[in-house]
Amino acid sequence: MSQNKILIIDDDKELSELLAEYLSNEGYNIECCYDGVSGLARAYDNSFSLILLDVMMPGLNGFELLKALGGKHKTPILMLTAKGDDADRILGLELGADDYLAKPFQHKELLARINAILRRIDIVKNAKVANSKLEINHVTLDNATREVHCHGQIVELTGTEYQILELLMNQQGQIVSKEQISEQVLHRRLSAFDRSIDMHVSNIRRKLQAKSPNEKLKTIRGAGYLFLTGGVE
Repeated sequence: MSQNKILIIDDDKELSELLAEYLSNEGYNIECCYDGVSGLARAYDNSFSLILLDVMMPGLNGFELLKALGGKHKTPILMLTAKGDDADRILGLELGADDYLAKPFQHKELLARINAILRRIDIVKNAKVANSKLEINHVTLDNATREVHCHGQIVELTGTEYQILELLMNQQGQIVSKEQISEQVLHRRLSAFDRSIDMHVSNIRRKLQAKSPNEKLKTIRGAGYLFLTGGVE
């Protein structure tokens, strides 16, 4: 049985308790916060393996909570958004969420998303032992600490952003399609109108450019993304 801890931040007490019961039966330790303020206080606790975050809450909503965290959190965040609300999904990803799931959802789908996120985190952790550092074009990934440096300056990435950057750097000089990124990092097929990969890559590019104006990531329209080697720059 997994001992992973999950923090649920949702003002819908009935739904939270149902999810807590379901996920507890699947082996997870669950803690619930029913408002954004208390949820933010608990979100800084790095002992959680994952956070389920609702968008619409009184006091401090999900977006405001993400802004308060400032994209510096290490715990993956799965946002629970209103069905069909693309604006909410895009904004959440821009602010540092790792993935989203539209309400209403099937409990099994939620469990599959949670397991996929935690599985890829385990893969990254296990890979650290074999290859601790990757350095290309003045960007360094330290797999032992999950720190990223660009031209010697630290770059704060979310877990998903880190994994996407690692995939692109490992494929340096080659075009990596959105479908590849979705399947290898998010562990799900890219669906029509899904802009989650675009948002994650946009966040990575913005954070790298804040440290250096030299282009590191190039978008190849209709094909995917290319991590530029120093020679191409």
